[in-house]
Amino acid sequence: MPMRLVIERACEDSNIPSDRLFRRWAHAVLDTRKPDAEVYLRIVSRDEMRSLNHEYRGKDKPTNVLSFPAGLPAGIPLPLLGDIAICASVVSEEAVAQGKPVRAHWAHMLVHGLLHLLGHDHQADKEAAAMEAEEIAILRSLDIASPYE
Repeated sequence: MPMRLVIERACEDSNIPSDRLFRRWAHAVLDTRKPDAEVYLRIVSRDEMRSLNHEYRGKDKPTNVLSFPAGLPAGIPLPLLGDIAICASVVSEEAVAQGKPVRAHWAHMLVHGLLHLLGHDHQADKEAAAMEAEEIAILRSLDIASPYE
């Protein structure tokens, strides 16, 4: 079964990429790592992201991306990888503030979220370096510059 990305746009923003681009970016992450994955992507407003961040991380502010791994019990052979929420306005604001192309920052946020669903983390320095290297390699394969330079 091929990778399946369900996209829901729960807010309006002229900078939100097309479904085609989201799928291209998701394929770059998942095709060699989990080609049968099913992922739900929800593009959210600041208010919704703030609520999610508060409820799940205890932080009362919006953030750029949150990942929610499916956490299926062992032995359940479903390809569901999990859910990702990306805040449109935060991504656009960060791109401008960091002097990055908005589309490239969107790609980075989806790649970042998908790697979290695959078990990557960045709490410790060693984990962060490994995750950043993986992000850079994936983005490079998409002709997108490193977000860390």
